Amino acid sequence: MTSSTKPDRLRDDMADDITFYDEIESYCVQLSTAPGGSIDLHVSTEAATFDVIVERWGGAREIVWKSFGNPGVATPPPSDADSSGCGWPTSLSIATGASWRSGFYLVTVAAADAEPGRDVSYSGFVVTGNPDDRASAVLMLSTNTWNAYNTWGGKSLYTGGKQVSFERPWSRGMLSRPEVDRDDRKSRPTRWGEEPDVNGDSFQQYRFAHGYPAAIGSTGWFAHERRFVEWAERAGYRFDYCVSSDLEDPDALDGYDLFIDVGHDEYWSASQRRTLERHVERGANIASMSGNTMFWQVRLEGNAMVCHKYSAHETDPVMAEGREAEMSGMWCDPIIANPEWSLFGAGSAWGLYSRFGQATPRGSGGYTVYRADHWLVAGTGLAYGDLLGTKHGVVGYETTGRLLDFDDYQLPITRAHAKAPSGEQTVVVAFTPSSNVGVGEYPASISALSDQGDLEFIASRLHGRVDADSLARVRHGNSVMMVVEPYGAGGGEVVVIGTTDWAFGLGDDPDVQQVTSNLLDRYLG
Repeated sequence: MTSSTKPDRLRDDMADDITFYDEIESYCVQLSTAPGGSIDLHVSTEAATFDVIVERWGGAREIVWKSFGNPGVATPPPSDADSSGCGWPTSLSIATGASWRSGFYLVTVAAADAEPGRDVSYSGFVVTGNPDDRASAVLMLSTNTWNAYNTWGGKSLYTGGKQVSFERPWSRGMLSRPEVDRDDRKSRPTRWGEEPDVNGDSFQQYRFAHGYPAAIGSTGWFAHERRFVEWAERAGYRFDYCVSSDLEDPDALDGYDLFIDVGHDEYWSASQRRTLERHVERGANIASMSGNTMFWQVRLEGNAMVCHKYSAHETDPVMAEGREAEMSGMWCDPIIANPEWSLFGAGSAWGLYSRFGQATPRGSGGYTVYRADHWLVAGTGLAYGDLLGTKHGVVGYETTGRLLDFDDYQLPITRAHAKAPSGEQTVVVAFTPSSNVGVGEYPASISALSDQGDLEFIASRLHGRVDADSLARVRHGNSVMMVVEPYGAGGGEVVVIGTTDWAFGLGDDPDVQQVTSNLLDRYLG
């Protein structure tokens, strides 16, 4: 790295890609390993030496491995690092112990004599469950979505890329950064007397001041899964861990009673989805505390992830090869014809954003409870019409909804819809309005192409046209809290709390904590 490849200072007009802003960068090719396996660490730095510390980050942070005084080697990233990976040589291998607990392991790599604030790089990996001492639940870290938003080396899937590699560092702040109150959130909750930050100005100011990409407000260990894990492990819950790509193995979920996803779990391959479908079909359960869940189909090709997204029906090569079902576009696109709601009972075509730009900018930030006698809200003291989670704006950023009607008792019920579980199988406990947004309605904090709006795109794909009627049909939606019970003949239950920001309430909101405990306790005994 020469001085020309690193910015001299942060600027308000800097690009999302701040590759090698830091004096050291690192990545692990393997995102997960069984206990006793090895993880190869790849490091590039001009520093003479660097130190490595590995911590298991659960209810507490525990140092499990150290290596000091490793020789530094500078290897520049290739021009296609974003899509094809860095290809750096292995700097050292981290040998995990057979007794290492399943969990997320943060790898901190510190360069000697580097500029403070630019002297550290973070990577990480998961140790999966021990087959001889398996927990009854497994938490999946949404590494496919992390990768989709990662701009290191050039482009992400939000800034023009159609293929993104796992063989590169994670962007600054995605795995670890200092804790702040609200400024690193894209749906920043408001306090009494405040106006909402519709344009995301506070978020922009925060990330520019600290050299972070827009991705930190959307995804990554630190934003979502970390919050759930810290609360859950401190509360005494035990679960194994995996990453998105682990579900490429059709047997990955065998033996687990509960699958958990948290935060932002947007990108799934067909084989990963089929593994989850098998899980619930055999009578096991899903706890999805995630927004915009399973929205895009991807393909894993080598160590890269392919998704053509908005242009898939025109640019994805599989369309000319007679493989239309593999198209890397929306799962609910008529070409793929396998909407996410056929599994979860809910989807983001029926509600994608909350308190984000012009999408419900002054929304409550919480769920309105309708069925206060349901087991999900037991012990909260909440009554019909009460709000759940407003303190920390747990309904925010991206959401998952369902077409709804009201019954004769003015309680919400799901509307029958093609490939969705029937109304008799579903119970809507709570919901709140959310909305799709179009061109010119996004906040400045989003990383997205300026010529594409989700509102227009969803209307065009689901209704075959973009006009006043089709736009109105996909404009309004909701974030839903619902249960599919049971999932088909002999199947398990699927619980959806359809918001990316649910985990933000786990720190000190007793109602959010109680609902989450009710959910876990139901399936973990």
